[in-house]
Amino acid sequence: MNQALPSSILNAPEDRYSTHQVLNQALPASGFNAFTGDQVLTEAIRRETPWAASRCQALGAVAGDENVQELARLANRHIPELKTHDRFGNRIDWLEFHPSWHELMTLAWQHEVPNLSWRTQEKNGHFARAVLSYLWNQVEHGTGCPTGMAYAAYAGFEAEPALAIWADKLKGTRYEYSRREVGDKPSVVIGYAMTEKQGGSDLRETQTTARFSHSADYHGATAHWYELTGHKWFCSVPQSDGFFTLAKVNGGVTCFFLPRTLPDGSYNRFFVQRLKDKAGNRSNASSEVEYAGTLAIRVGEEGRGIREILSHSHLTRLDFAIGSAGLMRQALTLALRHTTSRKAFGTSIADRPMMSNVLADMAVEVEAATLMSLRVAKATDLMQSREHERLLARVATPAAKYFNCSRAPSIANEALQCHGGNGFIEENPMARVYREAPLNSVWEGTANMMCMDVRRAMIRDPLTVEAVFNEIRPLAGQDKRFDALVQHTERLVRAAIEDEFLARPMTEAVARVLQAAELLRYSSQEVADVFLSTRCGGEVGAWGAHYGTLGTMASSSVAQKIMRRAMVTD
Repeated sequence: MNQALPSSILNAPEDRYSTHQVLNQALPASGFNAFTGDQVLTEAIRRETPWAASRCQALGAVAGDENVQELARLANRHIPELKTHDRFGNRIDWLEFHPSWHELMTLAWQHEVPNLSWRTQEKNGHFARAVLSYLWNQVEHGTGCPTGMAYAAYAGFEAEPALAIWADKLKGTRYEYSRREVGDKPSVVIGYAMTEKQGGSDLRETQTTARFSHSADYHGATAHWYELTGHKWFCSVPQSDGFFTLAKVNGGVTCFFLPRTLPDGSYNRFFVQRLKDKAGNRSNASSEVEYAGTLAIRVGEEGRGIREILSHSHLTRLDFAIGSAGLMRQALTLALRHTTSRKAFGTSIADRPMMSNVLADMAVEVEAATLMSLRVAKATDLMQSREHERLLARVATPAAKYFNCSRAPSIANEALQCHGGNGFIEENPMARVYREAPLNSVWEGTANMMCMDVRRAMIRDPLTVEAVFNEIRPLAGQDKRFDALVQHTERLVRAAIEDEFLARPMTEAVARVLQAAELLRYSSQEVADVFLSTRCGGEVGAWGAHYGTLGTMASSSVAQKIMRRAMVTD
């Protein structure tokens, strides 16, 4: 017979989970203001756009808010779903998003992330908007795509009278997810559908065709409508209200704008074939789409579509440069919060000499990336009125896009290592940042495409080369290391103009010299000195291949000063 168990076994201990007591876990990176706590940003706004300080402060509070960070987690956990048909069999091509996505989009539009530069009458609107984008890219990266696309789209709307209503709606600050016709909406979301599978980055290989349909009044202006037939391999933000796209007319690649809903309220023949299953950027829908008699408005002249789209690309490239800098800033903030609030071997992790070396090294890289991208934003504000700024922007924009987007993954990797295994767990935002980091380097042109563009600009207009060196010439003689970097860059520029093989090292040198110049102008002595000692080919052994290899030109005390400068969460 079975015997009764003794009471000592049946009675559980008073604290049966005592082994699970949580000790020495890092604090979450929340409850801070990502703007007011960021010395680089606050100084930049005070210097260039003091009128935007309150806007930046408001968005900075959003970036550091625990509830908003939870929205970001949920949006990436519950990814969008494509509903091609309704339950009755009707084709609807509708995308379902988790409510968190719409809450994030509402915040982005409310805080003018897509459109401040087009809404404000104050000077340096692009600069102020760049800071907003930098902050927003510390919130949720998937929503950074539609905000960036909307920002760039204004350039296309502004030049085409038939699209004036879209330019007006683009300035709206009330997000609405619906398929209402543009005239009935408070604001609009814009997508781009350019890439085809046979061409990739080479838009000249576009095979989608268009034939003229009719001309008609469209919200007070004459629009020239065409019917499009073809397939797009990548369509960004397929739930958008409208899309810029390319198609061939009589053999010439032409730009079109495709409204999702037509003037009579019917849905355009815009068929979402499938969503891309991406490694990162999970909250954002990317897709393949089919055109079959799809109506679109011609933008610009027939055969000049690539030139038209390139007029947008300056803004998208700027946004990716600033967005990657913001992502790097988020990774650094997460690493600093973790290492300063978690102990190991009797002290905080951040206070260990090797870790302070790593964190200071990362902070120098992030500050340099931030200041360079903000310089491009300033040039964007001035390029219509000052020839120097136009020429500088032509080279500095693709250079900044290439360099920042290529450096972001290395910062994310090092920040993840600062977390140890905890950083690789999906509950930790660091894992999401890590997966997100490489994306901007392939969107809007790969690294090689950007370097080719820098070289192409220099060959076509030698004045762009002069503009780069005119930008840094006032700093000559301040630091021999900087002077040596300038000379090195000059040699590489001359060589790369003759030999495409050298386009990458040349573009990197241009980016580094622009970074160094901005640090000399606006950063602390410690940051500028460490940068010049390590990034400019200084003494042998001064800097290694990875972060945390600051050599003998830096010290633990200097590293601590740089770390404190970078802290935003205290």
